[in-house]
Amino acid sequence: MTPIIDPQSAPVDSIAGEPAVESSRLNPDWIRKRFQHPAVWQPESSDEHCEFLLENNEFRHAAVLIGVVQRAHGLTVLFTQRTAHLSQHAGQISFPGGRAEAEDKNAIATALRETQEEIGLDPSKIEILGTLPNYFTITGYCVTPVVASIADIGELTLDQNEVAEIFEVPLPFLMDGKMHQRRTVTIGQSKRLFYAMPYQDYFIWGATAGMLRNLFHFLRT
Repeated sequence: MTPIIDPQSAPVDSIAGEPAVESSRLNPDWIRKRFQHPAVWQPESSDEHCEFLLENNEFRHAAVLIGVVQRAHGLTVLFTQRTAHLSQHAGQISFPGGRAEAEDKNAIATALRETQEEIGLDPSKIEILGTLPNYFTITGYCVTPVVASIADIGELTLDQNEVAEIFEVPLPFLMDGKMHQRRTVTIGQSKRLFYAMPYQDYFIWGATAGMLRNLFHFLRT
């Protein structure tokens, strides 16, 4: 069982502070081409990966959708807030997604299926751009982030058992190192470093922020 912590009370140790991704890169065409012809870059390692392994040394596979929504005022990223009664990650900010099932052909299929189940987004409205390196969580998941472009999001229907709310955050905000906080929380005898990207009333942190950090590195390199 993952210890219950209050990430918002954890002190800010530092700000990552790297320059923002150039605005010319924050459009679907450029992002699509970057996935087709990726530059050499280095994903960040996670404290979560180092701290937790299942007894058989195997992680459970999952996938999430980092949905980049095309709006008149610019690109946004789609998030969900999980319901408060869930056994894991209750109330947290996350991307649509979840555990892989036997019938899923691959991680992309998992992300599309889970997104449709959780928020009712039709897969036909989703253009897959590519995948980022797997992200390992302290709860024992190997998560594949699937990056996608959404031109017409349409009307969404939430699975109210899992999703309390959906919202969007401007992509330029998320792709600016000056908005990336490094915080530390003490769990038992150890300390865990994590990223946080607070936006208005939403506290984006942990694995979700870690995957955004990797998207940030991927686009700015």
